[in-house]
Amino acid sequence: MRATLAAVALILCFSALAAADPTAGSRAEAIAMVKRVQQKFATAGPQATFDAITSSAEFHDRDLYPFVYDTDGWNVAHGANPLMVGKLWISIKDQDGNYLIKEMVGIAHGPGSGWVDYKWPNPITHKIQDKSAYVEKLGERYFVGVGIYKP
Repeated sequence: MRATLAAVALILCFSALAAADPTAGSRAEAIAMVKRVQQKFATAGPQATFDAITSSAEFHDRDLYPFVYDTDGWNVAHGANPLMVGKLWISIKDQDGNYLIKEMVGIAHGPGSGWVDYKWPNPITHKIQDKSAYVEKLGERYFVGVGIYKP
């Protein structure tokens, strides 16, 4: 019995270590980054915020980066892929058929903040992974999101 309990404890210990990826951001860090974007937006205005997200390292932390869309689905800032900026993404679906931007717009128009689950390429591994993004309304016309990649 003791050997079994010791084996289970050892397995749980190694599982926890394997799950803790130091390159992966946490839910709390994603929310904190959204709040930093909100703060910059309030003090510096939309364009300075969008430029900082897309063109500087101010809002980059490992696999965490913000993205901003207007409530029609146009991308106005993207921390991982500047080629997304200026394009309409309202109809984009992930591999499971989820309309992720439509869901995010719904959060912006509805409760004002919340989480959306979808699949997206990880900028570090370049593999499609499960992702959960925290989204918050930004001003009157936009929303900002920061997502975490799930192991």
